[in-house]
Amino acid sequence: MSNRTINLIGWILFILSSIGFMISSIGSFWAMFGSLCFFIACLVFLIPFFRKKKED
Repeated sequence: MSNRTINLIGWILFILSSIGFMISSIGSFWAMFGSLCFFIACLVFLIPFFRKKKED
């Protein structure tokens, strides 16, 4: 497996865990706020995986 594939699998697992945290924090504003921030941060870190590489 390439490093890129391993990194992608890791980020997918982070997203799944953030969804689990969101589900478990239903009813608690601050826990939900933290879970949403974590989820958004994971999505931001995934952007480079889906951008096309620039050809020099």
